Amino acid sequence: MESSVNQRWIIHYTFLYFTFISATLYLLQTLISPQLILGHQPITLKTNPPLPLRFSSLGAFKILQVADMHFGNGAVTRCRDVLPSEFDACSDLNTTRFLRRLIDAERPDFVAFTGDNIFGTSAADAAESLFKAFSPVMESRLPWAAVLGNHDQKSTMTREELMTFISLMDYSLSQINPPEDPSDPAIGRLLGDIDGFGNYNLSVNGAAGSHLANSSVLNLFFLDSGDRATVGELQTYGWIKESQLRWLRGLSQGFLSPPTETPALAFFHIPVPEVRQLYLKEIVGQFQQPVSCSMVNSGVLQSLVSMGDVKAVFVGHDHTNDFCGNLGGIWFCYGGGCGYHGYGRAGWPRRARIIVAELGKGERAWMAVERIRTWKRLDDEKLSKIDEQVLWDLHRPQ
Repeated sequence: MESSVNQRWIIHYTFLYFTFISATLYLLQTLISPQLILGHQPITLKTNPPLPLRFSSLGAFKILQVADMHFGNGAVTRCRDVLPSEFDACSDLNTTRFLRRLIDAERPDFVAFTGDNIFGTSAADAAESLFKAFSPVMESRLPWAAVLGNHDQKSTMTREELMTFISLMDYSLSQINPPEDPSDPAIGRLLGDIDGFGNYNLSVNGAAGSHLANSSVLNLFFLDSGDRATVGELQTYGWIKESQLRWLRGLSQGFLSPPTETPALAFFHIPVPEVRQLYLKEIVGQFQQPVSCSMVNSGVLQSLVSMGDVKAVFVGHDHTNDFCGNLGGIWFCYGGGCGYHGYGRAGWPRRARIIVAELGKGERAWMAVERIRTWKRLDDEKLSKIDEQVLWDLHRPQ
């Protein structure tokens, strides 16, 4: 009897011992090489870009704006609005090739994605589509950031989950929302105090070796313009809320306190209602479709004008508009549709926008930002460069 009891205890402790060893080995493997399967994609520890963002030794900081990729599922996702001769061989991979061509040709310092990065209703798995959509910029090891449009969340992730996921991708500088800053509640507010997901600021420092090497000389504001909303019984597009504008105004006031103004650029998806006025004004580019904005005017333009530091705003949403026009001294520019699964016009090449901020040259070193220029690249045989213009010049205010 005693022998039988002892045998059972031996078996019991042997089982516990091997269970403990297995669990320990699993934990060690997880800590040494943490990996999670999300969708069909393995996720490892995030690779961050070198920080801070800064101007090059040539005194320039180049941004590639990519609007409305509308990425679906890759090779099986067909193109829209292309010539009949192009249709059979056209898929999401055309969008990927175009993005790679842009990166190779322009060698940007930073890439800004302004929403509708994936086309939710066509994306079987949001995580997998995001990986495929952003793969060219991650492979290039360039720093990048994104905001959401009105189609991204129509797959398997909410807007908060999308921004969280995007913020964890390689070389991404995207943020869900600004963190709390107890030292300055006017600038850093609690996450829950700001509407939307994807409201944040990125600072770009001066050129290495200059007296501004450790100072921000250009600010990049990112805002969540929402997706769809109901006003009364009417459906409309989303808009930037007062909580977001309050945060942005506080942020801007903090940057304007030094004697030298730091210029800023803003990026969001849905244009503001005043952009419709540009149909009757001088523009650079093409105004080919009605402006799809919210019926609610939340005072975004007035806030940006009153702030004084925002020199240009870059939006997406209306794929066949690619113009820049001036409202109250601020240029509002469309990126033009980049993605082949998004609507467009047959025979009208997909396109993307380049923005370059240039430093002034002092006697011995680079100074503050002196000029901001822009142009577009077309996805044609020559990657044609069109509509080059100056958006802001320190010595020739608008």
